[in-house]
Amino acid sequence: MKTLGMKISDYRKARGMTQEELAEKMNVSSQAVSKWENDLSIPDLPTLIALADLFQITLDELVRQELQLPETRLLPKAQRKPVEQMILRIVVDSSDGDRVRVNLPLLLIKVCLESGVGMPEINGSIKSEAWKNIDFEQILSMVEQGVIGKLVEVDSADGDHVEIYVE
Repeated sequence: MKTLGMKISDYRKARGMTQEELAEKMNVSSQAVSKWENDLSIPDLPTLIALADLFQITLDELVRQELQLPETRLLPKAQRKPVEQMILRIVVDSSDGDRVRVNLPLLLIKVCLESGVGMPEINGSIKSEAWKNIDFEQILSMVEQGVIGKLVEVDSADGDHVEIYVE
């Protein structure tokens, strides 16, 4: 779980800013930024709002605890939801600040696979090659066998974070 200070540091670094540059934009000292990032103090509300605006995120994203994604588990048949009621979620936070959230109904995936149509193309920050490398047939098979929760979590060496989960 990331602290407020860790989030400020991550968002600052994702924008290629130094503590001094952030301090200048926020009209505070670089020591104040250092204290925020080390969780020794927290910015006041107007500064938190300005930080969220600068980082182009919501105030909730900045200050609230991160959503805990469901852990992977195998459900017995009696507890499983029909595939038609489930969602595949793909979360990508790139090191350069891109945030992508894809929510696909598993029914759509199932229909695409069964009909041979193939998965729709996704334009944007999810590279087309990465999208093509997701084995949707395997994911659907796992879900039909009762696997739910976080299926994949990857932190790349260059700071990208990807999660795939089913709920």
